Amino acid sequence: MDITIHASFLPQTDPDAALRFYRDTLGFEVRNDVGYGGMRWITVGPPDQPGTSIVLHPPHADPGVTEDERRTIAEMMAKGTYAGIVLATRDVDATFEQLQAGDTDIVQEPTDQPYGVRDCAVRDPAGNLIRIQQVA
Repeated sequence: MDITIHASFLPQTDPDAALRFYRDTLGFEVRNDVGYGGMRWITVGPPDQPGTSIVLHPPHADPGVTEDERRTIAEMMAKGTYAGIVLATRDVDATFEQLQAGDTDIVQEPTDQPYGVRDCAVRDPAGNLIRIQQVA
């Protein structure tokens, strides 16, 4: 099989704030920005990886989600426990310094983890946990 990761999805509650974070703070390029029914889906990704994207979507867009589920999703997003992603960089300390210099919600400074990686953690404007690991 020849399978790659094309896109992953993260919920966003404020499309403009999400755009500023992923485009302006992380340096991702905007690949698509689509509105429908008062909602926006924004597709972003690293400029040097055109085949891999993150779709920032409204968490309540799925018509199959009940009102109780919507409340639960909103509560989990507010706590930062609903969604997350792991990104990678060659120099986590330098990346962290850039994030810390901005208006980024810091969760964890760069740390050598007992499972063999050095990483840090931040939250995006919707509360999604973003871990950034150092890779060779």
